[in-house]
Amino acid sequence: MNPLRQLQWFFLTLLLGLSTQAGQTNLNLLPPDLLVPPMLPTAPAAGRRVQAVTPGWENTGVHHALYLPRDWRPGTNWPVLVEYAGNGGFRNGLGDVSEGTVTGCQLGYGLSGGQGFLWVCLPFVEKSAAGDWRNCSNWWGTVDETKRYCLATVRDICSRYGGDTSRVVLCGFSRGAIACNYIGLHDDQIAGLWKGFFCHSHYDGVRRWAYPESDAAAAILRLRRLRGREQWISHESSVEDTRRFLEQSGVAAPFRFVPLPYPNHTAAWVLRDIPERQQARAWLARVTQR
Repeated sequence: MNPLRQLQWFFLTLLLGLSTQAGQTNLNLLPPDLLVPPMLPTAPAAGRRVQAVTPGWENTGVHHALYLPRDWRPGTNWPVLVEYAGNGGFRNGLGDVSEGTVTGCQLGYGLSGGQGFLWVCLPFVEKSAAGDWRNCSNWWGTVDETKRYCLATVRDICSRYGGDTSRVVLCGFSRGAIACNYIGLHDDQIAGLWKGFFCHSHYDGVRRWAYPESDAAAAILRLRRLRGREQWISHESSVEDTRRFLEQSGVAAPFRFVPLPYPNHTAAWVLRDIPERQQARAWLARVTQR
């Protein structure tokens, strides 16, 4: 780690303290071994993360983030990680932050280590007061438009950059974890897109939220579209609420439950060399194998 980063971590340690409630270590005190590349307003290239717009939305405020892996080259075939962000405006006393933007996504980079996967961070899409489409930093925006942008973007990226449509995994943190089912299994058309699902921190149907059909019964109807595909389900400290919900749902599938030994509400654990990241990478490699 360079001297500036060492100094930053020293002051962060002083600010946050050595431990948190119940003796759990604050994840933010563990230095990352990965840093998400900045999002650049330029053309896609291997090892570069760029801001992009799907054809049909060029004259709107809607955009996504696209990363081509360091080992990418034309004419080859790649599994795809599609990620949704958490809600914006979130900060807590542990130093966790979520801005609700495609720029702030982290799961795909940490899970892949920057190679072997196309990684796209998709927006939730809403209409502004002026009637223009734009990215939405809190909750779903207009669900139909969010789904439409998702379907068109995944199709376009696979066509342009060699994404394998049979190996697309939907990932999300917090709001994005709920979106794995709320958006990803919203109807039969979009549900058929995914090979697997990576849900970190929250889960569709476990509790009610301030939007339509957040109740358990509606969530179970969506969950039935899973049809035996695999889901990784992790959460800070405990996954027992989600485990109980799924046991009572009557839906059987290969659910992998992983509690993290940290209280932090963040996706940044995948940027650190911890055993849970090793487990997550092994799960992802198995799910996306040909």
